[in-house]
Amino acid sequence: MALISLRTLGAVLLCTLVASCGSLPRGAGLQSEVLAASDVDIQPNGDPVYDFAVFEITRDNLATLAKWPLRDTSHYHWINRQAQPATLSIKAGDLMNVTIWDAEENSLLTNQGQRVVQLQEIKVASNGRIFIPFVGDMKVTGMSPQNARVQIENQLTQTIPSAQVQISVTPGRANTANLVSGVNAPGVYPLPDRDYTLLSLLSEGSGVRGDITNPQVRLMRGSKIYGIPLSDIYQNAKFDTTLVGGDRVIIAEDERYFLSLGATGSEAVHNFPKADVSALDALSIIGGVSDDRADPQGILILREYKSSAVRSTMSAGPPQSRVVFTIDLTSADGLFSAAKFAVQDGDLVYATESPVNAAQTVFGILGSVLGIANRL
Repeated sequence: MALISLRTLGAVLLCTLVASCGSLPRGAGLQSEVLAASDVDIQPNGDPVYDFAVFEITRDNLATLAKWPLRDTSHYHWINRQAQPATLSIKAGDLMNVTIWDAEENSLLTNQGQRVVQLQEIKVASNGRIFIPFVGDMKVTGMSPQNARVQIENQLTQTIPSAQVQISVTPGRANTANLVSGVNAPGVYPLPDRDYTLLSLLSEGSGVRGDITNPQVRLMRGSKIYGIPLSDIYQNAKFDTTLVGGDRVIIAEDERYFLSLGATGSEAVHNFPKADVSALDALSIIGGVSDDRADPQGILILREYKSSAVRSTMSAGPPQSRVVFTIDLTSADGLFSAAKFAVQDGDLVYATESPVNAAQTVFGILGSVLGIANRL
């Protein structure tokens, strides 16, 4: 009688365990659980209402998904390179050294026995003018040093026929660029000519610091900020923009990130190591998925768009602000497509639990229960 009662008890425990297998302890949800609709969201016809859209990442969907708006809020415009003459343009605040030679015996500029006069560090005034003896105030801003030399000499020869002029220019603040941070030698650097480019300035600053991951260039010009990944400049010469006086350059670390949770190789926040990160890149960065826990057909990427990005047609944008993208790692199409699908800032990469794993747990517990019952 006792034996029958124990076996009956074992059967009851078995039934209870099978009925509650969905609540077994797990490290992640099943795909069917994550993608389930809320019970309270039901249409009048009885169909569930989902507050998110689901799209499988396949070859058929890639072209359409690529047209959707970027979720990134840190998208900047950039200024392409425009070649300029390789001469300096004199600006207010520059310092000019003017050397004047006079071969006349009774020179108006020099003392007896002298043949040269040096006017040192003449600062170009805010109105763009400098003072030259026997010429007066003369506007030089906008001129190249060569043109300014010719103009000064032409004016002087009207009074001093034998005058010859040589000038040199030291750029002032209006002809400098400021390397603010992110380089080995930040500071204010003069622009030697109008065709001075960003990469030349970074070279003057001894290059970008090695501890910055995926460096981002931020160019502050007036009240506007422009930005681009440094790697893009290395790969395309047209992005090596020409600098102008007053530019400020900051090299910053890429602030974009994505998260990994569930049955992944690591549950963490991951910074973007390069400009473009595909879904396959992201899986590699997080250490793949757990071999004994993850469902390779249930890899999810969860993304939330701004309400302004929602469109009535799928070709123009997401149909809902919340979107779940699914990846099947067991198919060649899923793998190839994952390599072309771009992860965006703030995405969540979620590896769901394999239903086989839950079943194995159930069978293991059942075996233990039946073994105990038999021994009793």
